[in-house]
Amino acid sequence: MKNRILNSSLILAAAVILAVFACYVRVGATADAVVVLRTQGMTCQSCVRKITAALESERGVAATEVDLSGGVVIAGYDSKQVAPERLAKTVAATGFDSQVAQVLTPGEFRGIVGRDVGGRTAGGCGGCGPGGCGMKP
Repeated sequence: MKNRILNSSLILAAAVILAVFACYVRVGATADAVVVLRTQGMTCQSCVRKITAALESERGVAATEVDLSGGVVIAGYDSKQVAPERLAKTVAATGFDSQVAQVLTPGEFRGIVGRDVGGRTAGGCGGCGPGGCGMKP
């Protein structure tokens, strides 16, 4: 019984340490560039979640935004770890046509929109409806 409790405690401690480390790595990601991707076929919040999850799984991506109505995906990223073309391919791999429209510095982005990239997701109806998510077959 003691071994079982000890093993369970060790597994729990390891899981907590890994979770803290994972959060630290994500928070520690820095963005020295912002890519604006023209993306077609996004229709709902499910599309937003798919794109956001795909981009945030890429090493070096610090923040993402998806604007459904504007057909734009924005990602703040570390240019030493990932290229903007790679991010467009990541979005395309989720089933949406996506191309690099513009690459900016965080300062240029802030000057244009008046805020830092991240934390904002615009548009969406919350449901895909009968046409699905606009995904390519």
